[in-house]
Amino acid sequence: MNLQDVTQWYDFTGKTAVITGGTGVLGGEIACALVGCGANVAVLDRNPNLPDELKTPLDAGPGQYMVAYADVLNRDLLAEAAQTIQEAYGSIDILINAAGGNHPQATTRPDHTFFDLPPEAMAFVFDLNILGTVLPSQVFGRHMAEQGKGVILNVSSMNAYTPLTRIPAYSAAKAGVSNFTQWLAVHMAQEYSPRIRVNAIAPGFFLTKQNRFLLIDEQTGELTPRGQQIIGHTPMGRFGDPEDLLGAVLWLLSPAAAFVTGTIVPIDGGFHAFSGV
Repeated sequence: MNLQDVTQWYDFTGKTAVITGGTGVLGGEIACALVGCGANVAVLDRNPNLPDELKTPLDAGPGQYMVAYADVLNRDLLAEAAQTIQEAYGSIDILINAAGGNHPQATTRPDHTFFDLPPEAMAFVFDLNILGTVLPSQVFGRHMAEQGKGVILNVSSMNAYTPLTRIPAYSAAKAGVSNFTQWLAVHMAQEYSPRIRVNAIAPGFFLTKQNRFLLIDEQTGELTPRGQQIIGHTPMGRFGDPEDLLGAVLWLLSPAAAFVTGTIVPIDGGFHAFSGV
């Protein structure tokens, strides 16, 4: 092994990365890191009127950055975005499927039981997480198949291993993302090129806009009962910070993981490993 090669593994200069959900907390952190490592980053967003602070990553580096209009559930818009990105940067080397989420009406509570969950709310969660991963993989994966190389990184969840209470649709959808990741890894390697790799990360509990006030009381700043349960079952004793994703993400995207495909990597502070006793 040439040590110089090792030091260059995380230099993404000349590479183009497409990130769905890249204006969110976790996707945005990944976008900033990749720009800092020299990549040209195209973030997809369905809001054509984003605030200015979301149009330029805070930690902009040597790479370039753009926001392309697209909806992860609309293949035509995704295809248009792909053409725009190719015209701007050339090849498409990396796809990160970070778009996803839950729906309040797909979550159980004392006054809204499992038997009351409306099918349209559950369909929203399934579509956003599963189809929202499959459709971008079809559109941008086709470009990778044509060029014979590329990396797709999906965002699953530790819920995919063991479902959490109250969120049946989200847990099932993320289990589907993990399963699809493994399927697509085999398909792309066997049918198109072994130089196309597909993996996923499975984040544990990270504070985001979606879950902050489920885990931390807005009035007191103290942990909610659910937040206390989570911390009590996380051996590292804290929630994840967005930058905690970066080591695993950059490794999976880089040549350092050239022989890694079909893998789901937990990043959860040990939550999945802890039995509770």
